[in-house]
Amino acid sequence: MPNLQEVTAADFEREVLESPIPVLVDFYATWCGPCRSQSVVLDELALEFQGALKIVKVDVDAEPALANALQVSSVPSLFLIKDKTLLDQFAGFQSATALRNRLVRLIGYPAQA
Repeated sequence: MPNLQEVTAADFEREVLESPIPVLVDFYATWCGPCRSQSVVLDELALEFQGALKIVKVDVDAEPALANALQVSSVPSLFLIKDKTLLDQFAGFQSATALRNRLVRLIGYPAQA
């Protein structure tokens, strides 16, 4: 399983906003049980969408200003960003099937089965 890249406020613009492909940002906390479960799902999807979608993580406790700037009010929260535009956001744990279906619909990429 891949280890998803940690992003900070210092590299958020470069890694997320300026990315040539859509980016799914996982706002999480180390103490959050559903966040750990979400991480397993995101590792799986990172393999399926490799090259078409970038998945990164932001620790809300380590980056509170970034979380506040994006109005993250609960964890896990997922933000799908493309070309500096928020395409969608998801609050709470998302199953692999539900998240995969939404991502395919939003970015137009057929995930490998």
